[in-house]
Amino acid sequence: MDPPPDHGEDSYRGSGRLEGRKAVITGGDSGIGRAVALAFAREGADVLFTHLDEEESDARETARLVEDAGRKAVAVSCDIREEGNCRALIDRAVAEFGRIDVLVNNAAYQMAQPDGIEAITTEQFDRVMRTNLYGMFWLTKFALPHMTRGASVINSTSVQAYQPSPHLLDYAMTKGAIVTFTQGLAQMVAERGIRVNAVAPGPVWTPLIPATLPDTAEFGKQSPLGRPAQPAELAPAYVYLASQEASYITAEILNATGGTPLP
Repeated sequence: MDPPPDHGEDSYRGSGRLEGRKAVITGGDSGIGRAVALAFAREGADVLFTHLDEEESDARETARLVEDAGRKAVAVSCDIREEGNCRALIDRAVAEFGRIDVLVNNAAYQMAQPDGIEAITTEQFDRVMRTNLYGMFWLTKFALPHMTRGASVINSTSVQAYQPSPHLLDYAMTKGAIVTFTQGLAQMVAERGIRVNAVAPGPVWTPLIPATLPDTAEFGKQSPLGRPAQPAELAPAYVYLASQEASYITAEILNATGGTPLP
């Protein structure tokens, strides 16, 4: 990518806010996921993260960043579109760490269709739904029995949940559903002392963008700040929601949109 995304390699400084925590992050090979893995590690957390088979080299780089911070990194190739894979992933995390303190449901898929709903194939629709919603649902369901009071779930939603772009109709649908899932689940598990929140990014410069959008020249310029965010600019939001500093924050959608007002 030109310019290459900034994941915080040279800028993020930890202060022990997640010392000793055990985190699971989906889609951790690049973009927001890598930035969150790096930040969590520098804050003192061990990290298990997922990637797809074709992203092996990217996964090795994320693992290096986590290990360079002195924390344990576990990279797992996992297609979260299958329920059995999600169950196996959580079993692996428990085997590695003994428990799960933070689950970050970040993995997502989008594909722009400027020609409208008629151009969205059932295959594409199914991939978007299963990646963005089914995987999140299954992973959360299987992780909760291994989470105790003080643990948290953090989901990645989007500005698309509130201001959907027509060419991202199916993707925007899933991001709206993630908002509802976050707010409903938060109430369901509050009595167990487990918090559930989400981050709603605006445009972010990640590999997903050039891979799925036909034209990136104007990407992000519609935001009031006039540019897309770098992944490193999103990571602190996830750190905050995972930390003790957010102990009274649940059912919240933290908007990181570059100035676009959201409900």
